[in-house]
Amino acid sequence: MQSGQPPRAADPSRPRVHLVDGTYELFRAFFAQPQRRAPDGREIGAVRGLLSTLIVLCREATHIGCATDSVVRSFRNDLYAGYKTGDGVAEELLSQFPLAEEIMRALGLVVWPMIDFEADDGLATAAARYADEAGQVLIASPDKDMAQCVDGTRIVMLDRKKDSVMDADGVRAKFGVPPASIPDWLGLVGDTADGFPGLPGWGERSAAAVLSVYGTIERIPHDASAWSVKVRGADRLARTLEERYEDALLFKRLATLRTDAPVAESLEDLRWKGARPELRDLCASLGITELVSRVTRWQA
Repeated sequence: MQSGQPPRAADPSRPRVHLVDGTYELFRAFFAQPQRRAPDGREIGAVRGLLSTLIVLCREATHIGCATDSVVRSFRNDLYAGYKTGDGVAEELLSQFPLAEEIMRALGLVVWPMIDFEADDGLATAAARYADEAGQVLIASPDKDMAQCVDGTRIVMLDRKKDSVMDADGVRAKFGVPPASIPDWLGLVGDTADGFPGLPGWGERSAAAVLSVYGTIERIPHDASAWSVKVRGADRLARTLEERYEDALLFKRLATLRTDAPVAESLEDLRWKGARPELRDLCASLGITELVSRVTRWQA
């Protein structure tokens, strides 16, 4: 399902939990918003855009948690030398990460700054942690690897930019495989955003066709004559998988999100009680006091 409204929660009496990819939101604001300098000369355009969009979210959400890549490198860089790093990211963007975390906390949000893990791992951990207690978990991120966390209509993906929601049926419609097979699909196809290439010749359609039958890379026969699905170039694809099997498993591991990241808060801790008083002072020091009037609730 993909629409502007979330699918009906399994238990409407329980709260919806919004899990926000703070890194994505900061990147999006950096490229979408004009540059802005604080009185002390710091570039704060992305942080201003981040705060603005989160203030809007706070008008409609009751329970919110945000994960960030406090350190761009993670354990995955030790597994694969080509995995993404902060190289090539504008310094004026990287420099805003600590301030982004500070301003989200001042807004009264729970923030999980990831070190060794990635923000996506933090979101995956939080989704698994709160799914049983919440009426629904909405992961506010468009990243395709987050699709592996989707569970029916209980855990869904929310693309705030497109105002669209994707549940398990939506994952199957978009990728051709169920959520559980997304790491395998990425292991074969690759993920250029994360810096790993997948296997030569394996495209989105061929990977989806084969995985729709076998589910995981490990269960795909290495002999194409044993495949119970017809795929163009099957012999070549099977040979490549056999020759690059260890690479495929490595790429799958890179794409598999962890659910043991440091997320300690209870569901009640995520309830948004309003912005903290220090947000006023922080906005004043940054020269963005115009945002203060948009906050609808304040803590005493």
